[in-house]
Amino acid sequence: MDIGVWLRGLGLSEYEAAFHENKIGVDVLAELTDEDLRQLGLKLGDRKRLTKAIAALGSPETPAKPAKAAAADAAERRQLTVMFSDLVGSTALSARLDPEDMRRVIRAYQDAVSGVVARYDGFVAKFMGDGVLTYFGFPRAHEDDAARAVHAGLEIARVVAGLETPGREKLAARIGVATGLVVVGDIVGEGAAQEQAVVGDTPNLAARLQAFAEAGGVVISAATRRLVGDGFGLRAKKG
Repeated sequence: MDIGVWLRGLGLSEYEAAFHENKIGVDVLAELTDEDLRQLGLKLGDRKRLTKAIAALGSPETPAKPAKAAAADAAERRQLTVMFSDLVGSTALSARLDPEDMRRVIRAYQDAVSGVVARYDGFVAKFMGDGVLTYFGFPRAHEDDAARAVHAGLEIARVVAGLETPGREKLAARIGVATGLVVVGDIVGEGAAQEQAVVGDTPNLAARLQAFAEAGGVVISAATRRLVGDGFGLRAKKG
């Protein structure tokens, strides 16, 4: 697990440098005390959030094979709302910007998305360059996960619109949200590439819907539309 990615997923990216400077890795996370976190500069609320997140990780010393077996046994079928966010025009931007500047742009975008997702208690499953795959309803489910995902998508569009490149070019995101039945829980991959798999068409549908969105727009699936009811101002997407 990458500590930086994990912190960004919790909306706590401001503490990433402190964790790296103090050489805090997965192997010592469970040993951190409230006083340790205070010395790292975390405020009370963030210390509480991080303590809960560490507890949710379980013991970092659990052997790899038993962990996989336990995860396989825990795989389950459930309804999940998936959000896919993409940075508009990133290919053209990468051709114009210095690689280091482009890295900072992508990092600022990822941090912005992660921060919003954390506020709505979603889970950043994967960063894919300028794409961010997020789950609402796993690992923690809420009755209003579909609405949380749509709220998060709209807020991400607003937050990203406030970001700029070093050349003062405005950024924009396009977002797709889909809800459907998936199987979650199996662990795939090895080492740092290990992740909790979600099997089903819902993530693919979210990615396809994102491609239909306008810059700064959010497109949702019919199933998501049924779940959110009249809580949002919606218009039909042609084509």
